[in-house]
Amino acid sequence: MPLIPEEPQIHEKAQGPRATPASGRTAPTPRPVPGPRPAAPPRPGRPGPVRPAPPAQRVSRDTVAAQPGPSGPATPAAAPAAPAAPQIQLIPATPDGALDAAEEAVDLLLDSGRTPGDVLVITTGEVHPWAAHELSFGDAAYWAQHDAGDDVFYADAAVADRAASRAVVVVALNGGPEAAAVTALTVAHSRAGALLIVCGDPQRINSVLGAGV
Repeated sequence: MPLIPEEPQIHEKAQGPRATPASGRTAPTPRPVPGPRPAAPPRPGRPGPVRPAPPAQRVSRDTVAAQPGPSGPATPAAAPAAPAAPQIQLIPATPDGALDAAEEAVDLLLDSGRTPGDVLVITTGEVHPWAAHELSFGDAAYWAQHDAGDDVFYADAAVADRAASRAVVVVALNGGPEAAAVTALTVAHSRAGALLIVCGDPQRINSVLGAGV
C-alpha cells in the first residue's frame, strides 16, 4: 500500500482583527449599526457664498461720501407760536339793557352749537340773578359750579379773575365804576379762547379797550 504524504497541519491563529492586511487584499469595511446619525458639526470656513448682512446695517461708502456735513451752526428751534387773540364783537346797549343783550348773545351761542360749558359771562354792575342764587348757597358751592364746567358761568368783575379760560366770554357793561369795566374787559380778553362779546355803550367800550387791553 503506497504511503500518502502527510498534509501539513495549519495552526489557526487567535481570533481578532489583523494588524496588517495581506498583500493585495482590502480589509472589509465594517457595516454601520442602524440608528439615528448624529448631526455633523458645522465646519469652520465652509466654502460657499457668504450671506450679506441685513440692508439696515450696511452702509455704502458712496452713500457716506454723498452725505453733506454740517455747513454752519445748527439752527435753533423755533419758539412756540403765541396763542391767537380772540375775535372781538361789540353789541351796542345801554347800561340797563346790557344784561338782556348778553342773555340774547348767550342764547344765540347755544343755538349755534356751543355747549353751555364753553361760555363765561362777566358783569360790571348788578350781579346776574343766576350768580346771586348760587352765591346764596355759599362761596364754595358757587365755585363748585364753575369747576364742574357743564353750564354757563356768571361772575362779577370783582371775582372774574378766579374764573378759568373758556372758548367764549361775554361782558355785560351794566353799570358800575369805570375800574370795573377795565377789570372786566382785561380779564375777559385774557380768558376768551376764540370769541369776546362786549355788550354796552360803544364809546365807553372803545375807550376802555384802548386803556385796558
